Amino acid sequence: MSQPPYSALPTRALYHEDSPSLTFSSVVMAVQGHEVALDATAFYPEGGGQSSDVGQLGWSGTAAEVTAVRKEKASGVIWHALSADPPAPGSRVEGVVDADVRWRHMQRHSGEHLLAQAFARVSPTFEVAAVSMRGPECTLDLRGEPAESHVRAAEALLRRTLGRTDLRLHTPIVPESDLGRYPLRRETKVRGQVRLVVFQGEGGEPFDVSACGGTHVPRASMAAPVVILRTEKQKAGLTRVVFMAGEEASAFLAGVYRDARSLAQGFSVPVTELPGRVAALQAERDVLRTEADDLRGNLAAALLAAQPPQTVQGLLLRDLTVGDAALLLPLLSRVPEGSVLTVSTPAGRCGVASAHAGVDAGQVLRLALARTGGKGGGRPELAQGQTADPEAFGAAVQAVLAGEKPGQHHPGRSET
Repeated sequence: MSQPPYSALPTRALYHEDSPSLTFSSVVMAVQGHEVALDATAFYPEGGGQSSDVGQLGWSGTAAEVTAVRKEKASGVIWHALSADPPAPGSRVEGVVDADVRWRHMQRHSGEHLLAQAFARVSPTFEVAAVSMRGPECTLDLRGEPAESHVRAAEALLRRTLGRTDLRLHTPIVPESDLGRYPLRRETKVRGQVRLVVFQGEGGEPFDVSACGGTHVPRASMAAPVVILRTEKQKAGLTRVVFMAGEEASAFLAGVYRDARSLAQGFSVPVTELPGRVAALQAERDVLRTEADDLRGNLAAALLAAQPPQTVQGLLLRDLTVGDAALLLPLLSRVPEGSVLTVSTPAGRCGVASAHAGVDAGQVLRLALARTGGKGGGRPELAQGQTADPEAFGAAVQAVLAGEKPGQHHPGRSET
């Protein structure tokens, strides 16, 4: 019987057989482009929401970085993308998995399993629809629309569990027919021999059982802390829970605390009183903002009263230039009844307001900007935009109202 081609043989998954070992020897089965298929590998391929391992392959005095790893579902062949030209088929290679990257992936994935179980214990309706652990901020997409109280309850339950219970990792491979003996958190589509990931205390009931081919920490406490950062509403009634786990979570929390302490020192309050100080400043800001809006409104009214209207084709037109763009809307909102108002700033912010039934402010603005360059739009009553030639904008509006064609002479404008 002839030997099948290299690419027809599935790759032996050393990351399942001896997960702590990150170095190995292997033989190149096949090459395509800058990818190599090995007969055995400790590199975990991307899958199940987990990114692939990275590291290095060496052969005959040459080395290349392993930048990505993928698995062909049909054949079971695992391909390794290299940063340099690959070795020839049949070459023996030495592999080294990046230990830091692997550890982060293990903490993220274990944190996802444990947090999903915590939500399931808060309410069985919180079922996992999708997961992602491809960056420090990991996600769980849950059904059941958990409220903030449920989120905090799940986080607290997991914090107590990881702090008080020694949950150890077990990864039995069982036939599909035996799955009914295990309290799976969710049904699996895997058939045949199924690898389970079980976190269980000594002699006790398992905390979580899931069908999973990913890499995990040997003790659940090694994924701590698991911290929920926020929730986000998704389509189809799903709620995305964004979390961090392990050393990445610890580093993030430490950074947040340093920033909070620095802010607290600037306000001369303890960190614990920082939320109250910020709330007081927000209230003060709101009062000042209201006062500033009132002052702008009063100033806008005064500017309009001081600006006599011009008559253009029987229309009353007021044309102002102001230095502060914050006055644009207060002025445009106070256009006198039966008249048209145009306002611009030296920086190019501009607008037209109409309190005349026969004048569409949005159309006038678009036609004026066609003359002076720029973009904008709005309603028939009020429109705003940005012009490339603010000095010519008011005159352009007058020309539009007068029905002049582009290039015809039009009068100047007033400045305030």
